[in-house]
Amino acid sequence: MKKIVVLTGAGISAESGIKTFRDADGLWEGHDIMEVASPQGFKANPALVLDFYNQRRRQLLKVKPNTAHKKLVTLEKKFEVQIVTQNVDDLHERAGSKKVIHLHGELLKSRNIINSEKIYTCKTDIKIGDKCKTDYQLRPHIVWFGEAVPMLNKAIEIVAECDILVIIGTSMQVYPAASLVDYIKPNTPIYFIDPKPAISENRFNNLTIISETATKGMPILIEKLNQYIVK
Repeated sequence: MKKIVVLTGAGISAESGIKTFRDADGLWEGHDIMEVASPQGFKANPALVLDFYNQRRRQLLKVKPNTAHKKLVTLEKKFEVQIVTQNVDDLHERAGSKKVIHLHGELLKSRNIINSEKIYTCKTDIKIGDKCKTDYQLRPHIVWFGEAVPMLNKAIEIVAECDILVIIGTSMQVYPAASLVDYIKPNTPIYFIDPKPAISENRFNNLTIISETATKGMPILIEKLNQYIVK
């Protein structure tokens, strides 16, 4: 089986009703990004940050995977598929994808403020005073700006071994996630699904752009991938 790595971003989850939050002026729900997505913001106003993610978590629990998530699962019948997502939702898992790496953390998990490896399942609000078993305050299991990306090296290893790279619903402008494409083997086929792709076909020798939303682009992608099926 050919190995496919799929890099996904906010665009695939937006069609399930997940807000992308970041407006044209750089604000998230009226907040400066650093207020709600940085260690400094959490230190300055932990209640505000917890409430911000509590609202995101409540919304996530009300939405469902869309057809793009589900069609990625069907690829597992004929390819070895690994998803590397910038999204913090669990829609890939709920759709049935078996191998998913979350670069930026997971909204339905929490961790304590001291040890990033003490991770817990979290499907309810986190409040000031909510502590783990070791008596430390809990926070969202989210990679904030300025924090290390623990899964980055693993993602690099996976991308470097793929036979085909698929990019869905991400601008590929946010680093370090955007750098992953630089680790593929020479001449690896790349398929980029995005209605407004921020990438030039001249950047790579083997790039195919599908200028559609995730749900409309997936059937086109599947048809194009038929040529790689080992019979």
